[in-house]
Amino acid sequence: MVYRVVLIGAGIISRNHLEAIRQVGTLEAAAVADTDESKGKALAEEYGISFYRDYEEMVTTEKPDIAVIALPHHLHASSAVWCAKQGCHLLLEKPMALNVDQCDEILQAVATAGVKLMVGHTQHYWPANIQAKQLIASGELGRLLAVHDTRHLYYYRDNRPDWFLEKAKAGGGILMNLGAHSIDKIQWLTDSRVHRVKASVTYEGPRGDVEGSGCIFLETDSGLSGVIVQSGYEGPPKDETELIFSHGMAKLISAKGLWISKGGEYEQVEPIPEEDPFVLQFKDLLQAIENEQDPDSSGEYARSVIAALESVYRSDRTGVEQHV
Repeated sequence: MVYRVVLIGAGIISRNHLEAIRQVGTLEAAAVADTDESKGKALAEEYGISFYRDYEEMVTTEKPDIAVIALPHHLHASSAVWCAKQGCHLLLEKPMALNVDQCDEILQAVATAGVKLMVGHTQHYWPANIQAKQLIASGELGRLLAVHDTRHLYYYRDNRPDWFLEKAKAGGGILMNLGAHSIDKIQWLTDSRVHRVKASVTYEGPRGDVEGSGCIFLETDSGLSGVIVQSGYEGPPKDETELIFSHGMAKLISAKGLWISKGGEYEQVEPIPEEDPFVLQFKDLLQAIENEQDPDSSGEYARSVIAALESVYRSDRTGVEQHV
């Protein structure tokens, strides 16, 4: 069976999805919808698919099997609920929604419609992350004791769409956008969930009303401690996860590789063959559809990331540690 796919949103990430669809033999891109006609038409022409300004018209006309939703965060819940009611399986970009209540609305709609939902937490499919997860499970370096995740990336670049810097539309700043990756990475690597957090964020950006940095101390339900530090202010970019074991350490740079130390200098682990994470994501969704099972990054799982983020912002507001 060939599954027809439509894309709701023609932003940068849409090309990752369209390229992945080309590589999966049982998928066929049918159309894209975007309120920006020039951007949407250009993408549609580039990939030889139909263009619509209105996603509801597109879904009603094209009758797709799968809808990929890549819209501003505040539109995730309404579009996902509507598409589920039309019988579409969903690949919803992360973060799942602005808050837990919206996540629950989506989950209810998906359950009622009997469709599958995957949320786009692509950290699960990077080769180096897969190796790190295997390392933790193997016990080669003993018991994992703590995780220190650092992410620095200038967040206020001129070409970042304005909605990313509006709390009402984005839900938050660097922590909602990139912090979601860090929380997801820690949870997924350790097969656990963030249980409590103490956090502090800052608002020193040149535009917008969202946070530009944050520091999170967390503990998972398995008792693991972790620290996430992120800055969207000026400085050199960095994306590194340090794993501290009872008999060594590991350095994970998700886009580059995994290094381990058993007391001396770090030595890189032999990389495993790389496959496009967006291809693996689609394959996971297809397996869920065909085998009547949840995908790796299910709606229930993605909800846990939003619950942790809500607790982070609540901790900053109150100055008090929060239970998730």
